[in-house]
Amino acid sequence: MQRILQPGEIEALDRVSFPRVRPPQVAALFQERAARLEQLADGNPIADYLRFAARVVRAQHGLAMQAPAAPPPSGEAVRRAGENGMPLMPASEPLPESWRATLRALVAQLAADGAIPAVLQPVLARLAATPDDALDTLARQALADNLGREDIAAAPLVMAALQVEFVLRAAAVAPTQVPYTEPATVCPVCGSAPVASVLRIGGNIAGHRYLHCGLCATEWHMVRIKCSHCESTKGVRYQGAEDASGKIGEVVQAETCTACHTYRKLVSQEKDPYAEPLADDLASLTLDLLMGDTDFSRASGNPLLFIEKPLAV
Repeated sequence: MQRILQPGEIEALDRVSFPRVRPPQVAALFQERAARLEQLADGNPIADYLRFAARVVRAQHGLAMQAPAAPPPSGEAVRRAGENGMPLMPASEPLPESWRATLRALVAQLAADGAIPAVLQPVLARLAATPDDALDTLARQALADNLGREDIAAAPLVMAALQVEFVLRAAAVAPTQVPYTEPATVCPVCGSAPVASVLRIGGNIAGHRYLHCGLCATEWHMVRIKCSHCESTKGVRYQGAEDASGKIGEVVQAETCTACHTYRKLVSQEKDPYAEPLADDLASLTLDLLMGDTDFSRASGNPLLFIEKPLAV
């Protein structure tokens, strides 16, 4: 016999039921990210870079809005991914051919932007003259975070173009098509690592932690008691950096794990409703410098900033 739920019971059920996956919203994603980067630039030690990144992200928005919508994944792709616990559209597969046109359009737009630092013009010119095959190789190296010193300056632009392509693809995926992957710490849509995790506010997502993909911007739920790198439930702690007043930062903290000795940042919208995972991660470089003096290594990088790795001893 069925029972009719009363209004109070419906509201309680809504708080318990929340989305496992949050696809990117193309119309808002890059705009909100650029606005947040500009906001965080004021008084930041890397203010100039954040403002440059904001201009790149605004260019991404324009390109994404001009591009045709991506087709949804095939039923066969959804079935195969679900049965095998693998990402739906792995970035490890052949790259979409349109990504090069997106990169060239991004480079041309930035080259014509008078606010772009002159020191970056040779980087833009080099990318514009790079053959397609070499661009594909560079993209693969950037995705694998396996770059030579000479490519570090160009890598964020390559990743920016790839982000546009993969965000469009991810936006065409219905949440019900997204598989449960193994491990659960990689993006279930493109298989990339999360750039950060975010504690969301509003509606039935309030108070829930989501991992935010650095490539396609898909978000997927993970409980807060688990390490977002190794899934351990032991030894998870939080560390923050002091601001100018000596107060420990609350919006962005480093979630450390003594099981795998890594950290990944947790960005809290409860502390600042305008917090944006990728932007706040990039702007909190001071926290990364602080963590450099600990035994914890960063679990994954930020796609808009590549840093030369120290040589192995």
